[in-house]
Order: sequence, then C-alpha cells, then structure tokens
Amino acid sequence: MRRVLVAVSGSVAALKLPELVAAIIGLGQVEVIVVTTEHAKHFYDFKDVPATIYCDSDEWEMWKQRSDPVLHIDLRKWADLMVIAPLDANTLGKVASGICDNLLTCVVRAWDRRKPLLFCPAMNTAMWEHPITATQIQILKSFGYIEVPCIVKKLVCGDEGYGAMAEISTIIEKIQECLEQSPRRVPEPTLKSPKN
Repeated sequence: MRRVLVAVSGSVAALKLPELVAAIIGLGQVEVIVVTTEHAKHFYDFKDVPATIYCDSDEWEMWKQRSDPVLHIDLRKWADLMVIAPLDANTLGKVASGICDNLLTCVVRAWDRRKPLLFCPAMNTAMWEHPITATQIQILKSFGYIEVPCIVKKLVCGDEGYGAMAEISTIIEKIQECLEQSPRRVPEPTLKSPKN
C-alpha cells in the first residue's frame, strides 16, 4: 500500500479535489490523506472527498501536552509522496519564502526531500505572468520539488491563458510515475482521524 498526501490550497481549482482523490485511489493499493487550507474549503464539500481531511484546527486540537503527536511531522512521516493540487499564488509565495503559518506549509517545510513532492500551480493568468511567479517556481524546483505545469484554458473568471491547473489525468500520470520510481518505505503508524 502506497501513501499519498494531497494538499489543497485556495484556488478555484480546488473544485477538482473530489475527482483528484478518487482518481488517485483508483490507481489501486493507494491510501490518501488530504491536507487543506482554510480558503480551499470554500470550493468543495468534505462529504464529497473519499479520504480523511486534516485542516489547521486539527493540528492544535491533537496537541495538548508534550507526548502528543505533532500532526505536520506525523503526516510527513506517513506519506510516500505529496502533491499540492492546486498550488495557489499565495501558497506558492509562502513555500518559496519558507513561511509555514498553516498545516499545509508546515508539512512542506518539514518534508523529507528524499520523497517526491509534486506541485500543480493554479492562478489567474495575470498572476501567472507576474515576474515573481517564475522566480518562485524555480525556487521550488531548486528544492527538488516537481512541477506539473499549468495549462492554457478559459478560467472561471472569464480570462483565457496560462494559469489553469493541469488536467487530472496528467497529475495522475505523474503521481504514478513517481510512485513507481520511489522506494517503498517502512509503514508509519496510522494517524488519528480528525473530527470533521
């Protein structure tokens, strides 16, 4: 059984989270856990996602005293692979700068870089074309993270151009490729379920 951690940030492409998780599970012999930002919650319904979902409040509710688990560390140990889909402009900037002010960015900051981390940018075309975006993408790649490039599409806002998240089929192909290339690790203990 392989373990995939799906991280979802606050782009409208988060609408595709249920489809993405179902497709990953459809690979067979894959367990999925989701980490969500608060803004991403606006775009999907928890009940439509066939996986355990952790959010910022879970990190604080699980830790009461010294011997309690630290969720972002347990998640990085648990996963064989992490995919951030979508990676919005705000979270891209945070990760590139080393900011870790929510559960998602804390997991990334603690990530074991011997394991694959895929990121799927998604933002408005004007944001994508801003010069800082290319710089931040290069920073993530310099960490060894793997870009699943955005595509040209008519965006929800009505603009047309680069910035749409890669197709689910493209993301799944890359996940499968990375899982096949990465060694199996000794299973970590099962995580405590959040109260959703």
